[in-house]
Amino acid sequence: MPQLFSTAYHQCRWNYRDEEDVFDVDSKFDEHDIPYDVLWLDIDHTDGRRYFTWDKVLFPNPEEMQNKLAAKGRHMVTIVDPHIKRDDNYYIHKEASDNGYYIKDASNRDFDGWCWSGSSSYTDMVNPDIRSWWADKFSYGNYVGSTPSLYVWNDMNEPSVFNGPELTMPRDALHFGGIEHRELHNAYGYYFHMATSNGLVKRGNGKDRPFVLSRAFFPGTQRYGAVWTGDNTAEWEHLRVSVPMLLTLGLTGISFSGADVGGFFGNPEPDLLVRWYQLGAYYPFFRAHAHQDTKRREPWLFGERNTELIREAIHTRYMFLPYFYTLFREANMTGTPVIRPLWMEFPAEEETFSNDEAFMVGNSLLVQGVYTQRAKHVSVYLPGEQSWYDLRSGAAYKGGKRHKFEALEDSVPAFQRAGTIIPRKDRFRRSSTQMGTDPYTLVIALNSSKEAEGELYIDDGKSFEFENGAYIHRHFKFSNGKLTSSNAAPSGVQLGPLTIRHGNSPSFLTIRRPNVRIEDDWTIKIL
Repeated sequence: MPQLFSTAYHQCRWNYRDEEDVFDVDSKFDEHDIPYDVLWLDIDHTDGRRYFTWDKVLFPNPEEMQNKLAAKGRHMVTIVDPHIKRDDNYYIHKEASDNGYYIKDASNRDFDGWCWSGSSSYTDMVNPDIRSWWADKFSYGNYVGSTPSLYVWNDMNEPSVFNGPELTMPRDALHFGGIEHRELHNAYGYYFHMATSNGLVKRGNGKDRPFVLSRAFFPGTQRYGAVWTGDNTAEWEHLRVSVPMLLTLGLTGISFSGADVGGFFGNPEPDLLVRWYQLGAYYPFFRAHAHQDTKRREPWLFGERNTELIREAIHTRYMFLPYFYTLFREANMTGTPVIRPLWMEFPAEEETFSNDEAFMVGNSLLVQGVYTQRAKHVSVYLPGEQSWYDLRSGAAYKGGKRHKFEALEDSVPAFQRAGTIIPRKDRFRRSSTQMGTDPYTLVIALNSSKEAEGELYIDDGKSFEFENGAYIHRHFKFSNGKLTSSNAAPSGVQLGPLTIRHGNSPSFLTIRRPNVRIEDDWTIKIL
């Protein structure tokens, strides 16, 4: 179960240069009224690419920097990769070398390969004792300059070896128990991810959930954090292919996944960047990222209209955070993916079988990307016998057929399924943390029987207390002119007022401040 903040928007590039750059980017988000939750630092924030360190010139006050972001409810992520710089003055290398913690080569010497840090060795994460040692490195005493609002990114953990065969470790490298690398190559990144995730849990004395993004993964990775699809490029085809990639990952059980918004390599034209934000707002993991050789591409650098469009896309994600968080709880409990291929919800319709350009978010939202430059129209297949309601206009469209829509610049086509109730938060803040006590909106899309159902899951967004029943899980049902809220599980948190939107055909009814609490059982009758 992820922390709530990690399901919001992340801002990243290789590399934000220094503390001044960090504060400038942070302030510009506020200046342009764009929310974000996490600012990321790539390898060059470190002292000579020695992980768990800071460049003392560029980042002289890391704790103060993180605390300034945290005051706005924001977080920071720093990168920690598996290649350890072979430098006797580097404490991580010295400990690993002295204790025999490195993977060995075929001659039983510490394996020495080339990666971002130069000459590097790789800790043998297959060994549980070494994983425990690694986890201890994330304590505040060991990771000097880290704070409770700092989380971690594991990159290059395939493992990547620039001068190795197939750009990875030789197959005859030796691991714990004398096992050759060829036997467990695909699991190495999983063990590295596991050790890092356990380190963040240990850092917080087991109270707080970790957040660790990993590039390499394996069955079971979903228990330890998020993944992304690696180094993509600013091309329309890479935007399109991100959808089947993420759908496939979700079907394997790895639901918390995303693709670099905007493309890691290259410079996206504004049209592509805007369309990527509009689609990426519905990815389970929503992060913009870019290579150091690309032009800067923060949301406000492409003219006022494009800034407005990107702001609206990011606002869409924040609006739907209660729905996404509810879906993450479903994934946590059952393994059901957050985003789903159409055939998963409509298995009897052949037209959905080959459709990998649209997807469902949960069982209630259908999203269709726009994948061509300056597109004028987009074709959308709306499955099922029920109607679908356009998220922007509220207009109803029949299911079971293909529709042609104008490719509006302000959004990608997205529809709410008739018969569903979606929880939202419609007040925009600087970060998800600052939305905690804001009221909820329920958007009720009636089916032909004038009925609808939905759910809302809430916990403290951070700790493991939900495992002890410290959460609210509500079931909403509209039938016979009545909206009822019933308890789907134990509850224990008091939250703010509720706004209800009740949709039917192009017109809709809005009920504001009905003065009911989200944790209570109640009924509202529509006369």
